Formats: sequence, structure tokens, C-alpha cells
Amino acid sequence: MIKKNVNKAGLAPAEIKSFRESLLGKRNEILRNVLCMENETLHKIRTDLSNMPTHLADAGSDNFELENTLGIVDSERRLLLEIEDALDRIEQGTYGICEGGGEHIPKAKQSHGHDTA
Repeated sequence: MIKKNVNKAGLAPAEIKSFRESLLGKRNEILRNVLCMENETLHKIRTDLSNMPTHLADAGSDNFELENTLGIVDSERRLLLEIEDALDRIEQGTYGICEGGGEHIPKAKQSHGHDTA
């Protein structure tokens, strides 16, 4: 009997490669977005400091915008951690296995038809 080179979840090397490439692509996209948001925020803070004084309502709007951006960046950083965990599971051969129950996670069924909704 010839044993196929699959991971513990039964995923073939081509599938693993596809998942890894998708995860790496998403990680790079998020990193670019986070860096861009951080740079824009820092630039805005520096620009606002040089244009003192500001109206109280403008300061409130700026604070809201800053808090909103920081919230998005925090969310993106958490997503990056999840992607890193998934990449680690790929390396360990456990990608596709539920961490809680240990069962295989079924692959999403692909629809070849067209939705009419």
C-alpha cells in the first residue's frame, strides 16, 4: 500500500500549499493596511500639532478618528496572530484539525452553479 503524503487532517500537499499561500497573502495585505493606517495617523498627529490652536469640536473629531483607527489596527493585529497560528499548524501538520475537539474540519463545498438571489 502506497501512503500519500498528506497531513494529519488528510490534506494533500497541493491543498496545504494553497492554504499557506492564501494565508501568507492575507498576512501581507493586513500588514500593509496596518502600516498605512499607523503612518497616516502619525502624520495627522504631527500635522495637527503644527497647526495649533484647534477648535474643540475638531479635537473631538480627531480623537474619535484616532480611537477608531486604533480599534481597527488592534483588530487587524489579532487577525495576524490567528494567521500566524494557522501557519504554525500547517508546519506541524495539524492544519484542518479542530483544536477544541480534535476532529477533522470538513472542507467547504464549492458551488459550481450560479446563485439567482
